[in-house]
Amino acid sequence: MVVVIIVVIVEVVVVIVVVVIVTVVVVVVLVVVIVVVIVVVEVVVVVVVVVVVVVVVVVVVVVVVVVVVVVEIVVVVAAAETTTAVAVVVVVKIK
Repeated sequence: MVVVIIVVIVEVVVVIVVVVIVTVVVVVVLVVVIVVVIVVVEVVVVVVVVVVVVVVVVVVVVVVVVVVVVVEIVVVVAAAETTTAVAVVVVVKIK
């Protein structure tokens, strides 16, 4: 009778230890998976933000360069027309 009680107690203790070990392993694996998913999501978000910022900066720079070039062309054309008009007036006055 004493041997049976000892065997039952040992089996219960073994089952409890196994359940605790399995529970700890499952919790650790879940925590690791959750942390990895969070890190991957953060990296993806950072990459997306960096790409968006770079694209916006490139677009702004291109627009500024185009505007500056157009303004320079307009200024040069206006200056050329003014110079031509002045030259024509000077030539007419000299004659």
